[in-house]
This record gives sequence, C-alpha cells and structure tokens, in this order.
Amino acid sequence: MNKILVIDDETSIRKFLKVSLEASGFEVHEAQTGQEGLQKIIEVKPSLVILDHGLPDMNGVEVLIKLREWSTVPVIFLTVRDNDEDKVLALDNGADDYLTKPFSLPELLARIRVGIRHSKTEETRPVLTFGKLSLNQATHKATYADHELKLTSTEYDLLKILLRNGEKLVPHRMILKEIWGPNSVEHTHYLRVYFGQLRKKLDSASAGAGEIIENESGVGYRLRPLA
Repeated sequence: MNKILVIDDETSIRKFLKVSLEASGFEVHEAQTGQEGLQKIIEVKPSLVILDHGLPDMNGVEVLIKLREWSTVPVIFLTVRDNDEDKVLALDNGADDYLTKPFSLPELLARIRVGIRHSKTEETRPVLTFGKLSLNQATHKATYADHELKLTSTEYDLLKILLRNGEKLVPHRMILKEIWGPNSVEHTHYLRVYFGQLRKKLDSASAGAGEIIENESGVGYRLRPLA
C-alpha cells in the first residue's frame, strides 16, 4: 500500500484528505508543522508528500529545500496560493506538482498516481556515514566517533559532498562549482583553506581523524578509511 504524508496545519483539510485518500486505497499519515513533517518523512518513508505553503514554523518552500538535501520523494503542493511567482518558486526548488485550493479530488488523485508512477525515488537516506564519520542531513549535525563537529555551513557542505562520494575522488572543479558556483572553478585556494579547517575540527574530535580527508594534489579530494 502506498503511503501519503499530508503536511498541513488545517485540521479540516487533513481530515478530508485522510478520509478521501484512505477510501482510495492509500495509507495516510499527517503532520501539522514543517519540522514534524520532515521527521515523519524519515520515520514513515512515504511514497508521496502533499505539502501546504503556509505552516506555523516555516513555509512550504523552506520544508522542500531541506527535504531535497536528502530525499527525492515526490512532493505535490496543495495550497491557496495561486500566483505564478509562488508556483515557479516551488517547482524550481524541487516540487513535482502544484495544485490550488479549492481542488477537485479526482484531479488530486490523478496527480498522486502520476507522481508515484513517475517517481524515481531512492530509499530515503538522511544519514550519511563513512567509518566513524556521520552526517545527519535532516538535523544538519555531523559527528566523528560520537563527538559532535561544530561546522560552518561551508564546511558542512564540503563534508556532505565527500560523504556522498565515499572513497571516490571528487575533482576540485566539481566541488568549487557546487559550493561557490561556476565562476569559482579556478579558485582552488578556497579548498585548501576550508578543508584545512575541516581537518582541524576532525582532529579535535579524535586525534588523527583529519587524515580521513585525502587530497590528491592538483586533482581533488576523497575520503579514505582509517585503521
């Protein structure tokens, strides 16, 4: 049975969707806030998410941006906002579809079926690990041997790129483009500075842990297992 997670702070909408979708053969889960929704995506592993724009703790696009850091689960926006700017913003940030309230239930069901059918969803993997090194993309926390690493946003992003690739060499230009944009691909000195800081923080967590980050001179960086 396909699972649907509804993230909406309106009780009446959640109740209507739960009854309607369950009658159509779906297993329905609910969340009232963005943070609760992100946590339930980890726990429930839904086949599709229905997301509202206006939530008490953050807006729907903020939820979507956080989610897309670690999951490709299909997301349909279901909201009263019907202006082009909001639609484009949601779609540009990874939404799969956009439907405005009031809505037709048959149309919503059709879009859900399309979303699930066309989904290339991989298993949700919010936590990346490599040996004693771990990074939780949902909470933005990184640890080494259970010692929390206090990272800047740039250091976090660099570590995430390496963890996604494991022992595979990641070229300098690829890292620079992803972090600082296409106009920065020649600025390799950025990497020396930031990876130097990252290594020091790993060493503070556990002596010698900084050696897990290997630099192949003039080419790129990779992670290597420590004995």
